[in-house]
Amino acid sequence: MALYLSEKDVRKLLTVEMALEAVESAHRDLAEGLAVDVPRARSRLPQTVLHILQGALPAQGVIGYKAYTSNRSGNRFLVHVFDSATGVLRGVLEADFLGMMRTGAASAVASRYLAPKGSVVAGVFGAGWQAEGHIRTLCAALPMQSIKVCARDADKLTNFCARLETEMGVRVRPSNPEETVRESDIVGTVTTSATPLFQEGWLKPGVHLNGAGSNALIRQEISEAVIRRCAPIVVDSIPTALAEAGDLLPLLEKGRLHARQLVELGDIIIGRHPGRVDDQAMSLFESQGLAIQDLALAKRVLDAAELAGLGQNWPLQMES
Repeated sequence: MALYLSEKDVRKLLTVEMALEAVESAHRDLAEGLAVDVPRARSRLPQTVLHILQGALPAQGVIGYKAYTSNRSGNRFLVHVFDSATGVLRGVLEADFLGMMRTGAASAVASRYLAPKGSVVAGVFGAGWQAEGHIRTLCAALPMQSIKVCARDADKLTNFCARLETEMGVRVRPSNPEETVRESDIVGTVTTSATPLFQEGWLKPGVHLNGAGSNALIRQEISEAVIRRCAPIVVDSIPTALAEAGDLLPLLEKGRLHARQLVELGDIIIGRHPGRVDDQAMSLFESQGLAIQDLALAKRVLDAAELAGLGQNWPLQMES
């Protein structure tokens, strides 16, 4: 019988370490030809948009999809996981927290492979739901000592930093845009900004950048000048980046960047590409989000739920 896991169930089961391991495994499988990932498709209405990501990890035994709607009233996420060998439904998971953690984990895994050695200071733009996942996973992946956070709403920013500092035991403090970037080993952008968030001259040599908010042409968190200084430019998936990476699309359209210059994260993980080769060069990871990241993490949450006896039996079980 398939399981249904609520947000409450997922929060009880999902750990930061689980998210990091799952996301890295998905990228490794993709690089080794053991995964299928289909770029996001959208059905748009004036008030509501339906987004669907689908894929398969046959080496991990799962195939499935994430579907979510976005509306002024909010977003609603569900991941459907099927057994890849039998096609039988294994489970349906509410996936707001799951999606937040897998998004953060992608940037954290990229930082583990691309950030300069000895990285202990990070600057993060954004103080929302996704920014929290970004900070939590980054601090689990690397021995961070200080996180500087910049956001537009001063009261929200102060409360956000105080709460995370208390919960995580790492210094988290509000900052302005320039302070957020200067002397940071890692800079992450997790916003919906339509214009670049910082100036090129504020970045120190060797910094690693994670761009996680720009998933459409109308959004651009990182300037063209900054991107042209980055090597390597890493993406989670080249087909997805070519369709959605708002930071990269203007350069691609102008011929100032070519698809062959993009490197998939999985190729760095398995050693096919060396990743960072110059300690003074800036590196960039552009994160758009993949179905296989959701599926890898959902599989692990389902496994944990079965062991713990959590969740409800899904009532719609099809006959074979």
